[in-house]
Amino acid sequence: MLADPSAEWTQIEKEPGDAAYLLTSYVALLALVPAIFGFIGACVVGAVAPGVGLVRASIVDGLFGAVFGYVVTCATVLVLGLLINLLAPTFGGRRDFDSAFKLAVYAYTPVWLAGIFLLAPGLRFLGLTGFYGAYILWTGLPRLIKAPESKVLSFTAVIVVCAFVVTLIGGTAQRALFGPALF
Repeated sequence: MLADPSAEWTQIEKEPGDAAYLLTSYVALLALVPAIFGFIGACVVGAVAPGVGLVRASIVDGLFGAVFGYVVTCATVLVLGLLINLLAPTFGGRRDFDSAFKLAVYAYTPVWLAGIFLLAPGLRFLGLTGFYGAYILWTGLPRLIKAPESKVLSFTAVIVVCAFVVTLIGGTAQRALFGPALF
């Protein structure tokens, strides 16, 4: 998927789109990446806070924060699948939740993999590599949702903005509940 999204979408289009299967076999595993690396980064590595020095989350806060983040990322993909499905006719596409969910799941893959960078505070800016998911989404919309090429860019932009907002809300809630500088 990461190397050649266009070719992969051809294969994925043919696969059954059982949401429960994707959730348990793909989402559940990949969503562990930011949860585990975020936990290690927050509790073991820590972060430098100006005027305070090195700050680490307690194991309890780190564990609850990781679980919360895990649940939020799983929910985010479900919400994005629902949004893609809901907005498809607006952009000339067809409604098909299974295809919309596949699109959301596979487009979110770079975001989960970028979770590796939560290990060290100095590398967190590399989380921006997760925006490669926008390209994956853009290449998949015409294939899975049958959106016309003329509307794919605007459809992609709307979904990316929605994904950013949902992710921002989840991240803000996580930091508010479990430590401002650590997640």
